Amino acid sequence: MYPNQYPAPAHDYGRAPMPSPHAGWAAAAVIFFWPLAFSAFSQSSKVVALWVVGDFQGAQNASNRAKRLGKIALLLWAVITVGFIVVYAVILGAIVQDVNDLNSY
Repeated sequence: MYPNQYPAPAHDYGRAPMPSPHAGWAAAAVIFFWPLAFSAFSQSSKVVALWVVGDFQGAQNASNRAKRLGKIALLLWAVITVGFIVVYAVILGAIVQDVNDLNSY
């Protein structure tokens, strides 16, 4: 349960709202490019702890890093997937060309 699920008490002057830990982006990092997931989950788990001790800027930075790492993981997955498709298309094209060359002899 995160502290921002309930309204802040009236005596909580000067406390910034807790940023999202972006655990969903950290989970996306696990699915799409798992090596980044370690860092993404580490940053995601720091958000609440930093916010509770009053390091609001640190909590926001950790939140932003978790989100950025998840997006980078998704982008890397897309680039690698497109790269594999291009490589397989080139290989398949070379195979088809070789088969056609054999049939012409």
